[in-house]
Amino acid sequence: MSGPAAGTADAATTTDVVCLGESMVTFLPSQPGRLADVPSFGRGIGGAESNVACALAAAGHRAAWVGRVGADGFGDHLVETIASYGVDTSAVRRDPVRPTGIYFRTATDRGTDTHEVAYYRAGSAASAMSPDNVPYEDLLAGRVLHLSGITAALSADCLALLRELTAPRPGRPLVSFDVNHRPHLWRGGDADASVLLELARRADLVFVGEDEAEEAWGIVGAEAIRAALPEPAVVVVKRGSAGATVFSGLRPGPRSSNAGGAGNAAGAGSPGAGGAGNAVGAGSPGAGGAGNAAGGAEGADTVTLVPALRVDVVAAVGAGDAFAAGFLSATLRGLPVRERVRHGHLMAAAVLTVPGDLTDPPARDHADRLAALDDDAWGRLRLGPGWTAADRAPEEVRTP
Repeated sequence: MSGPAAGTADAATTTDVVCLGESMVTFLPSQPGRLADVPSFGRGIGGAESNVACALAAAGHRAAWVGRVGADGFGDHLVETIASYGVDTSAVRRDPVRPTGIYFRTATDRGTDTHEVAYYRAGSAASAMSPDNVPYEDLLAGRVLHLSGITAALSADCLALLRELTAPRPGRPLVSFDVNHRPHLWRGGDADASVLLELARRADLVFVGEDEAEEAWGIVGAEAIRAALPEPAVVVVKRGSAGATVFSGLRPGPRSSNAGGAGNAAGAGSPGAGGAGNAVGAGSPGAGGAGNAAGGAEGADTVTLVPALRVDVVAAVGAGDAFAAGFLSATLRGLPVRERVRHGHLMAAAVLTVPGDLTDPPARDHADRLAALDDDAWGRLRLGPGWTAADRAPEEVRTP
């Protein structure tokens, strides 16, 4: 199971990011209320990893999604819709027996007590993914392989697959891992959410929320999360309305065995333009940022704190996936850490101001201008519905 080193292949033809995971058809309510009271639903798609792929492709990157769907109409809809964003779906496999997963949800915020989700994914085609039936040559063809803890919870075979993909080995692409703890998926299984810590420690870049680290692992606070994840070169701790804290630096973890691959790609050297091969390190926090250098020696971190934006939220669904996509997009472009986080916040704000999981991102030059604002202007920025079209329509970005 060998593959090209991150950042070493022809930049004109190499896939930037390959995303692996389950995507499902989602049914969105026509009005607020309990599922029992909603009279009709609109059809969409949802899936953490495919969301990231769609957002990256829409932002101009070469993205691929690898998954498994049923040989049914819902599977057709998923593949066609994801491909319509410009995502390469050629490695998606069809299961002749198992169905495509679907789910229904209410319009309320996932974090509230009134939020309801009804999943119909047990025994789905995606839950049958295993080390024996995925196309490794496609998974390892990109500069970055993006994975999620959701996949690990689907089945024992899916967990075995993620363990295989995160194992240190020469030539491994840079591994990005979003913890994405979903408590309901771990109930009654043979494993529990503690395996997410194991998988995160084997990655090069980790996204984790403060709330999910406490719920899954009993770990409280950004510094304690970093202490529990000493190996990854970059750990992004999402702190809700408080913003995000990024720990980045040279780490002597298992990825150092990835000769020419993620081991070189995820170090703390200065990020260069044009690819993840030399862009995923700490670099400089950027002028005017909140970077707090903790030293430059191997094992030391640069800590960068970036406040969140004020957003007029329409629906709090898909924002974490969009944040990861924005951060990865800026990483692929070799931007400093502060700008990577700000692009994550901006991509999340685009999704927060629409009803579904996906939307068109802001134009790159528009996002770059906002990400380059000084700290005071960034703190005054407030984004509402329609703001991503500001360069093509009347300005809807408001600074009070």
